[in-house]
Amino acid sequence: MADHPLKQSITDAMKDALRAQDKARLSTIRLMLAELKKVEVDERIVLPEDRIISILDKMIKQRRDSVKQYNDGGRPELADAEAAEIEVIQEFMPQALSKEEITAIVNQAIADAAATSMQDMGKVMNAVRPQLAGRADMAIVSQLVKLQLS
Repeated sequence: MADHPLKQSITDAMKDALRAQDKARLSTIRLMLAELKKVEVDERIVLPEDRIISILDKMIKQRRDSVKQYNDGGRPELADAEAAEIEVIQEFMPQALSKEEITAIVNQAIADAAATSMQDMGKVMNAVRPQLAGRADMAIVSQLVKLQLS
């Protein structure tokens, strides 16, 4: 089965970084491909596009956490390296949605689910998650849903 366009673009970027001898970029792209390959081998599947995006999103979250920890620990050089990796990974993510677009999707999901209280938060989050995966920080979305339902 052929690779998905996103995975193919990551592979092409790796080849370009190799030709340009951009070691930092090449290292990050290889990490991305290794993570995707690990999941494919472990689960014996070819990753669909949305799953690739969720894996890359998870990698970004891990690096953001590392940046915070390195900054708190007084290691700015390590934080800068992690921030550079975040930038490379984000190049392959879909365009982020604006706050207005996120709010519109959340409001529509609340209306569709006839949500009226915090007990309905799970229904709303399950409705918005596929639409917003990789395009919005789900922690911010969660806060927005709580605000709307309270």
